[in-house]
Amino acid sequence: MDCAEVFLSVRTLVEYAFSSGSLEPGFRSGSAMAEGTRIHQHIQKQYKEGDRKEVYLKTEIPYEDLLFIIDGRCDGLLAGEDGTLIVEEIKSIAGPLDSTQEGREVHWAQALMYAYMITLEQELASIEVKLTYVLRGSDEQRSLYRKATREELAAFAADTVARYAPYAKLRIRHGALRDESIRSLTFPFPDYRQGQRRFAAAVYKTAAEGVNLFAQAPTGIGKTMSTLFPAVKALGEGIISGIFYLTAKTVTRFAAQESVLLLVAGGLHLHAITLTAKEKACFREECGKEGCPFAEGYYDRVNAALLDMLEHETLMTQEIIAGYARRHEVCPFEFSLDAAYACDMVICDYNYIYDPRISLKRLPEERKKKTVLLVDEAHNLVDRGREMFSASLTKAPFLSLQRQYKTVNRKLGAASKAVNAFFIALRKSCSEDGGGQWAEYPEDLPLLLEAFAAEAELELLSPSSSLVALPDEEEGSLLDTYYAVQGMLRTFKTYDERYVTYAEVRRGDVFLKLFNLDPSHLLQQMAKGFRSQILFSATLSPMSYYRDMIGSAEEDYSLRVASPFHKEQWEVSVLPVSTRYHDRAHSLVPLSDTLRGMAAKKGNYLVFFPSYAYLQNVFEVFTDKYPEIMTLVQGSGMSEQAREEFLSSFRPDNPETLLGFAVLGGIFSEGVDLPGDRLNGVMIVGVGLPQVGLERNLLRGYFQSQGKNGFDYAYVYPGMCKVQQAGGRLIRSESDSGIIVLADDRFLQQPYADLLPEEWRDYLIRT
Repeated sequence: MDCAEVFLSVRTLVEYAFSSGSLEPGFRSGSAMAEGTRIHQHIQKQYKEGDRKEVYLKTEIPYEDLLFIIDGRCDGLLAGEDGTLIVEEIKSIAGPLDSTQEGREVHWAQALMYAYMITLEQELASIEVKLTYVLRGSDEQRSLYRKATREELAAFAADTVARYAPYAKLRIRHGALRDESIRSLTFPFPDYRQGQRRFAAAVYKTAAEGVNLFAQAPTGIGKTMSTLFPAVKALGEGIISGIFYLTAKTVTRFAAQESVLLLVAGGLHLHAITLTAKEKACFREECGKEGCPFAEGYYDRVNAALLDMLEHETLMTQEIIAGYARRHEVCPFEFSLDAAYACDMVICDYNYIYDPRISLKRLPEERKKKTVLLVDEAHNLVDRGREMFSASLTKAPFLSLQRQYKTVNRKLGAASKAVNAFFIALRKSCSEDGGGQWAEYPEDLPLLLEAFAAEAELELLSPSSSLVALPDEEEGSLLDTYYAVQGMLRTFKTYDERYVTYAEVRRGDVFLKLFNLDPSHLLQQMAKGFRSQILFSATLSPMSYYRDMIGSAEEDYSLRVASPFHKEQWEVSVLPVSTRYHDRAHSLVPLSDTLRGMAAKKGNYLVFFPSYAYLQNVFEVFTDKYPEIMTLVQGSGMSEQAREEFLSSFRPDNPETLLGFAVLGGIFSEGVDLPGDRLNGVMIVGVGLPQVGLERNLLRGYFQSQGKNGFDYAYVYPGMCKVQQAGGRLIRSESDSGIIVLADDRFLQQPYADLLPEEWRDYLIRT
């Protein structure tokens, strides 16, 4: 019988087999990876002639019915004075070198595996193994030595793969069941909706060819299943090996989960997991504090927890993960991340892939090459990308830290003072109106921030015993400021002509931002290692704008799927009233009267406004004039429970008419599903233009300088996207019908009229 092959890196193998101990409580250095690289290079520069660095090694180790194929690069292969070989493994640590004692077992394991591979390759009877620890932030080092025979190393290697074997066998059994289930899997609905089969075929073709797809498909066509089903089929055929379903909002994650459950009900056997933000996943109110029973001894228990959950579950939601985490006493958030690397499908926020601060850094390059990204509501990626790649700082925290640490940690106090002095000078360089803009970042700032980050890191690792108490000082401000500084330092490395630097004096404080104007290049870079991106939304219009802003290559496909619904299902009209800011007072009564007319037929209705203030003004007029209509108002900063209560009020069997007042571009205008008689009509007030402000005007100027229509790029396209999303809440299936009222005279003018969905333009009625 042929052995099943298990491909693994040395590091992955030994970390599974030998990791032990606890999660580090509290602060973790943000610069550890970069510092580790620097330390490796510093040690390797000391190698003499005949020494080799980063030596690639590969071997095969049979175990029962498995064949382990192991590879990796050892840090150093050194020539001893007597001609013998020494294999070196270099590790950087944050704590004192004394803490290394005899060395960590997992570190020795990595060195010993490399030693085993070298003795095989070069037919050596024995070899010396060197484990070097270097203190981060300095060049202080300590080396530990062992000598091992080939027989000892062979026994060690056999024991190591034996520890991994139960997990490997589980993955192999699962893979066979998964592929068999996918081969017999059928589309979970009796028929494809109009355009849905074409969409699904395009997704499959894109994944097979390893390119990207920009797909605009109308709300209600079933976009989630149109992308997920062909991706699962490609997984079963070995075209891809993993799926990431990326969302901007929690509600769309639920839609993905429901689609997976439908496929599971149809016989699919798949490991799928939903990643939840740390603050929502954690069992304790203060995560990261010492003494957490779920962090202490985490690595001693996590393997058993993984085997248990992967053996018994398919779709692993937050609730299921929490159940296994409690049973095995492991941190639910870290457990979910460890499980994600073992799953076929991961449902998560955009930031796990595109955000350089958060991305899943342990995902092997080989796996990325066969992983497809399904990017839901991809229109959100433009502004989210800008947010991820921009960075900002204010003066106030540095002044507070200067005062707080001036006596207890003089170096940190001095570093804080230097940054504070920079901001004082920056304020003086701003114009009379308190602003400034530059095409480059301040050249003296990186060194000041690097010095601050180095001192802050040392303080966070070993806090000073007594701090100066300051009034209104927020606890944890050093940690928050440290992370903000790290974000700025990271952004310096990506800063180019697609950025602008601006400063503002705000209520006595000074604000500095490196603002990313065009995120397309960095979005492309973050997704570069993956096989394909399927970027889909009901509102990728105009397509040229989204291809430009998200970043596309010439070979990438575009697809527009026509609406599957019939014109009899909706009535679209325009109320030609001005909702421009200076005309809003005159619009209150016409809007209220039109709302009353829309709600003349008993049902559930939503009206979306460009701002809370405008919403409140119309609400007051409407309720005063038409008190008989039951109303509901979106609150500011609503909790998840309050959101659920708001949506649950839209019942198909409501005895009275219900009119909900909400904000355009807010939580209820996108990703919300109110099918059938849960929603009978929608009014959209205004064309959705973002509020005029500095950043939007910077975008306008930048794109104008690039030969594009700057106003359209900065204001019109993002605004009309919000309009289309809000209107898309109405028609969700072939049996839905309802009214859409577009309240603004600009809907009858260019470019706004042309940006309306084709199915709306065909049936416009002027009221």
